[in-house]
Amino acid sequence: MEITIAPDATDAEVSAIASAIARHVDGDFEVYVGDADEPAVTGSTGDEGQSGSGSEADDLGPTEREEKLRAEIEDILQGGPEKYRERLDDQGKLFVRDRLELWFGDLSFEDGKFAAFDADDRLPADGLITGAAEFEGRNVHFMANDFTVKAGSMAGRGVEKFLRMQQRALKTGRPVVYLMDSSGGRIDQQSGFFANREGIGKYYYNHSLLSGRVPQICVLYGPCIAGAAYTPVFADFTVMVEDMSAMAIASPRMVEMVTGEQIDLQELGGPEVHTRHSGSADLIAEDEEHARELVAQLFSYLPANSDERPPRTDGCAPAKSPEGIDGVIPREPNRGYDIHDLIERVVDAGSVLELRPEFGPEILTAFARLDGRPVGIVANQPSHRAGAIFPDAAEKAAQFVWTCDAFNVPLLYLCDTPGFMAGSQVEKEGILEQGKKMIYATSHATVPKQCVIVRKAYGAGIYAMSGPAYDPESTIALPSGEIAIMGPEAAINAVYANKLDAIEDEDERAERERELREKYRRDIDVHRMASDVVIDEIVPPSTLRAELVERFAFYETVEKDRPDKKHGTII
Repeated sequence: MEITIAPDATDAEVSAIASAIARHVDGDFEVYVGDADEPAVTGSTGDEGQSGSGSEADDLGPTEREEKLRAEIEDILQGGPEKYRERLDDQGKLFVRDRLELWFGDLSFEDGKFAAFDADDRLPADGLITGAAEFEGRNVHFMANDFTVKAGSMAGRGVEKFLRMQQRALKTGRPVVYLMDSSGGRIDQQSGFFANREGIGKYYYNHSLLSGRVPQICVLYGPCIAGAAYTPVFADFTVMVEDMSAMAIASPRMVEMVTGEQIDLQELGGPEVHTRHSGSADLIAEDEEHARELVAQLFSYLPANSDERPPRTDGCAPAKSPEGIDGVIPREPNRGYDIHDLIERVVDAGSVLELRPEFGPEILTAFARLDGRPVGIVANQPSHRAGAIFPDAAEKAAQFVWTCDAFNVPLLYLCDTPGFMAGSQVEKEGILEQGKKMIYATSHATVPKQCVIVRKAYGAGIYAMSGPAYDPESTIALPSGEIAIMGPEAAINAVYANKLDAIEDEDERAERERELREKYRRDIDVHRMASDVVIDEIVPPSTLRAELVERFAFYETVEKDRPDKKHGTII
């Protein structure tokens, strides 16, 4: 069939007419424009979208140009020189592209593959991979160092990619995962990225803006030195990998140059240092797979950003029966016990994730679930130095409370403490300064809070543990509870020391001490406190879980106002 159309028909009109004919006419056809001797389009039934050039059906494959691009991308994906990839096996770690596959499977997309593509050296992606992916059912931004490219060091193009990723996270309100393995800034290429307005220093500015807006979680897979070490400490949570990770303000070689100290990297800044002594890391992973599992656990308690509530799951019974709670708590106020034994009878089985367990162990900080609802637990630990609050413990608790409040995670305080530790050593270590931070964080928190007086609540410990004056939704007590300025022995010694010293008969003195102690205990017993309505309720220990479940559910949507101001002055 031959069809002639107007001589002034455009290519688009010719193509549209040819497509219509192909759909509705059987057999071959030719379309002529005006008096043209050659057809503009030839086709047959089923052909659509013909061009004005008279081409056949659009069955074109990739061009040579596209194939070249694909080859370039494939080369970039191989990372740095092969000799550096081979060393990864000896170090027990994955190549960065394999690590991303472990974490995310297929990426949603990557930005900046061609960074430093025209560099004189081989610098695939400039040693830094950024993009977006799905992790455990939620969309996240990510960055990952490629250690095969100049030891994961950072330079101009990689810095630009890092900054763009952070700035986009501010726009999207989605979490950020940092997979770090970097030796720091590329010293021989520092011009153009170190001190610039949009240089490496901007990392930490952006970290500060993101802080409390979206969860930032960092995993260390190798040495992170100098500037690289600030990303993990700015993150909300940091995971180090055993026998692999380290972070320090300077390398061992630099430390020796500056101070003369000879030390290896693990002793300088390995997981033991930062989870037990500095408190800069939250968790230690056994290997790469375990690191991913820990981060998945962390995310399960957190919302995508500060506008959302934490995700709920189906609740389940505690690992051990609540019926045994009272039996866990010793009758003697000064006898130690493990607070884990109480917690596992209150929260959902298998839901506890304790953070920094070896740093400031006098206080336990952990995420858990109550009937599927995430909560942050701040609990005194009587098995460590009687649960007295030392500087490290106060610092740990303050940071945990601050983070929970930022991401709308309700707080459960379990109070059993003789108060803040006294003495010259803790004064030098800043007990007042760190205690101030803990009290400030507790005061400023606007999430629902429940305070449980488990046993001792002495001194300013009751303040730090969100007692009645600190705006908890409830202060409830177990029958073992006591609230006082100080314990009976200390109080009697402070008030009656001279009178007791005047009693010469030892039996008479002992009897008088016993009478004073009993009288003092009656004054500080929680029954007296409940009678004076200092606390809201005394509950049977076996009902504690049910009581907390109901109270957290009831107050779930509570909103609290704080004074309108720029910010406090206490950090």
